[in-house]
Amino acid sequence: MNRTLIRNGLVITASEEVHADVLIEGEKVMALASTGSTVAESWTAETVIDAAGKYVIPGGIDAHTHMELPFGGTAASDTFETGSRAAAWGGTTTIVDFAVQSVGESLRSGLDSWHAKAEGNCAIDYAFHMIMADVTENSLKEMDLLVGEGVTSFKLFMAYPGVFYSDDGQILRAMQRSADNGSLVMMHAENGIAIDVLVEQALASGKTDPRYHGEVRRELLEAEATHRAIRLSEVAGSPLYVVHVSAASAVAELAQARDRGLNVFGETCPQYLFLSTDNLAEPDFEGSKYVCSTPLRPKEHQAELWKGLRTNDLQVVSTDHCPFCFSGQKELGQGDFSKIPNGLPGVENRMDLLHQAVVDGRISRRRWIEIACASPARMFGLYPRKGTIAPGADADIVVYDPNATQVISAETHHMNVDYSAYEGKRVTGKSETVLSRGSVIIDQDRYLGRAGHGRYQARETCQYLT
Repeated sequence: MNRTLIRNGLVITASEEVHADVLIEGEKVMALASTGSTVAESWTAETVIDAAGKYVIPGGIDAHTHMELPFGGTAASDTFETGSRAAAWGGTTTIVDFAVQSVGESLRSGLDSWHAKAEGNCAIDYAFHMIMADVTENSLKEMDLLVGEGVTSFKLFMAYPGVFYSDDGQILRAMQRSADNGSLVMMHAENGIAIDVLVEQALASGKTDPRYHGEVRRELLEAEATHRAIRLSEVAGSPLYVVHVSAASAVAELAQARDRGLNVFGETCPQYLFLSTDNLAEPDFEGSKYVCSTPLRPKEHQAELWKGLRTNDLQVVSTDHCPFCFSGQKELGQGDFSKIPNGLPGVENRMDLLHQAVVDGRISRRRWIEIACASPARMFGLYPRKGTIAPGADADIVVYDPNATQVISAETHHMNVDYSAYEGKRVTGKSETVLSRGSVIIDQDRYLGRAGHGRYQARETCQYLT
């Protein structure tokens, strides 16, 4: 097998920072040794990468993406090919996407459909969560079968009545099954029944602009649903992972539950850390670019989200990458904010935005790697194969230049969408060389990867439980 040697870099994992050389054999990390040591100096390899002055970090794991997701009469604009390639450009080497069960159909048919979309098309490794849109006796039994195949997390929705919504009884039944089979329930926590009333009232009074999307999806309705989901999981005796937490009051619910010793976890996303309702209020329908659910919140919520990340009341930063072009897709909601497809692009930007938070002093370097690499791997049964740099781990490695500067823009990004949610934002830090299972797929602004390199990853159950 070919050997690759990464020399002279600062290796950063969630647990340590060390000046070390990394020896890769085939697809795996073979060994690490202190730079300049007798052992390191004895190593030879066909490919040598000089990482002097750079960080050597695990490839990012984005545990929340939606490639090719049908929504609101259209579909997310990134395919598995374009979206996974863009992820690679941004230093992410594994995505966990969501297979969707349609109402009246089986979990199996939904999973098979997503396998067909992804197989042979991904530039990086991928796995699946399963969206349960129809909780029945049959689909509950199927949960056990899917866990045996490495699909170990199931997402339910308290929002979107008539599409994905599950009532409390259905949620409780799924959580009880999860408690039995060891899987993890992921929850979109918003009170969709109440939100639909507020949407109807807003539109009836002529409030049709994008900013009203944020106003009707009230913070209190996220906090209430988060509280209810926690209590249902407590009754069922199952762990709970709340996706895309955006509101300070929802973070408080998670923190209180964790203080009581419950296996309750939370994820937030870059859009909630860096964007706000000011973006939703941009004129000339520009605010539609920022319509997502849960919605963007006023800026004062950001401080509590960053605090939650520092205190580990929020464990993971994923993107909820679900891009829709402004032209022809977001425009479907002109005159009716409820028809704007919900979702933002971001799979390419996450690692760099979080490194900017390191530069700004919001989080440490190791915490950056923890929330972007190690914790997603542990949470979703991929660790230590993914999420770290250690002997035996997959050689998913990024040589990261912490001093490079870039301006995020739709003109230069690789996502298949006609705008950037972070247009014009200047960040410090950039992936210079990206390896996926030992193969260089990005090098010095050149794409060397290919569709089909990425492999499906069967997952273990959550490794983050107390």
